[in-house]
Amino acid sequence: MITLQCQLELSNQDKEILLSLMRKFSSCMRYAYNRLLEGNDRKNLKKELQTIFSINSRYVDDAILKAQNVINLCKETNQNPKKVIFGGRKLFNKLKKNHLNGKRRQKLKKQWKEKRLSLYSRGDKTKSGNLNLRLIKENDNWYLRINTGNRQWIKANVIRNVKRQKDKWIDFIFKLTEAEITGNYFPYSVEINIKQGKFYANISYEETIPTVKYTKEKGIIGLDINASPFHIALANVSKDGNLIGYKSISLHELIGKNKNQREYLLWHIAYQVINYAKENEKAIAVERLKKIPKGYRGDGKGKLRKIFQQWSYKSLLNKIKVLGQRNGIQVIEINPAYTSVIGAYKYCPQHNIDKDIAGAYVIGRRGLGYKDKIPKNYIKLLNSKEYLQYSILKLEEKQEELKGYLQEERNIYKTKPIKQEIKSIDKDIKLLKNLNSNPKAGQQVNRWKEPVREEYKYSYKLWRVVKVALGIPILGKSFNRDLSLLRTILVDWDRISRRLAPVLGAGAMVSLIPPADPQANLKWRNTNRSASSCVNFTQFV
Repeated sequence: MITLQCQLELSNQDKEILLSLMRKFSSCMRYAYNRLLEGNDRKNLKKELQTIFSINSRYVDDAILKAQNVINLCKETNQNPKKVIFGGRKLFNKLKKNHLNGKRRQKLKKQWKEKRLSLYSRGDKTKSGNLNLRLIKENDNWYLRINTGNRQWIKANVIRNVKRQKDKWIDFIFKLTEAEITGNYFPYSVEINIKQGKFYANISYEETIPTVKYTKEKGIIGLDINASPFHIALANVSKDGNLIGYKSISLHELIGKNKNQREYLLWHIAYQVINYAKENEKAIAVERLKKIPKGYRGDGKGKLRKIFQQWSYKSLLNKIKVLGQRNGIQVIEINPAYTSVIGAYKYCPQHNIDKDIAGAYVIGRRGLGYKDKIPKNYIKLLNSKEYLQYSILKLEEKQEELKGYLQEERNIYKTKPIKQEIKSIDKDIKLLKNLNSNPKAGQQVNRWKEPVREEYKYSYKLWRVVKVALGIPILGKSFNRDLSLLRTILVDWDRISRRLAPVLGAGAMVSLIPPADPQANLKWRNTNRSASSCVNFTQFV
């Protein structure tokens, strides 16, 4: 769907006629909105509204359609339809303030009233494109013919300056001219609005979608959007699932911009993604997300929350989908579950790449239909009760450390993220304890209660166990950007396992071979004198 805007030029008399018609239509839409919320039927409502507001049946039907669309949008966005304020809640709340008066109040009130007024007519192919609001050509000029009722019309001169050769207005006018000659009309919807006393028409029509040229048969471009650092990661994946190349696009230009500026920049960013896919002649894989939590005030994460509020994830994805359709590029949506975890803990140490690029790589592989197995060495590690006990001890140490920070912190806003992290670690400890009591607890079973090995390898729950067991115990953080320490475990587990043995009574692992370095040798001897001591596992990796 393409929407184009143009300005309308009318005489003073025609302006008054159009304003009267817009008031009737807007009142009809708001009345229909309330009746639909009460459960009234559309057919019965159509007859009633035509009598009350004295406008033709098609205008009434379009008013009911607009009202129903608002209700549907509220349901999709989990908002209460009964709390909708036509004209905008922000302006309405400003007008409620008692201290606001004079010219400032009059200006806001005029702006609010203008936002409440509209006139809409949906397109119809059998009615020369549109019945009530139709574009016609007279003396090489285009006019919008507005049906005011009782077989009367007013004409508004259409003003639209074309500054670019690729302006969609040129294609639209060409299609209209061709339709006038051939008689093969196409539907286009028109909505008239007012802004600062001027009339504008928004014309919407279905665009011609080309056939899909770039599919996943040649490979795919995986796309992952990240908040810290604020950028897009693109992974070029071959058709057999291997990583060929990657690219990053910064999003820092969006910070500090207003809504219109962000929309402009988002279109430019979407074009960069599309051009990268066209250069490689591949499809695009994106995450299918319903809602992204943007935090809440007082959560102690002000910087991250500010970034989330400066951009719209869905808006960018929608632009990529639209441009993908226009350029014949297949855009595939995938389940985003654990893509970041799989990328970080499997492909970062393997390919020595950033975790964001690795996440985009997993998205691309999933778009091709590949499933990522848990590496065999990770499964060996999770099956070791001694290592699980070591991991539990490290998590408990981290938890005690955070509790110490919590007691010293006096800022209540900074204590909230610390409390959340303590609760998260507590859940992780319980997870590992359950796994330690039954190493196959995360293994799925089929209807005959028999183990299914393939499902065990693909289980998302086990990827969470991998994150918990390797994050803090080895990397020092639950999600560190430096994941090179995991490379040794992935590549040469057998050598590591020969150098590790359980310490009785401690549940941790220590090396049986003393280090060659004198200082490290002394530290090793002091550590192994006590059976209850615990050595950091990362020194052997």
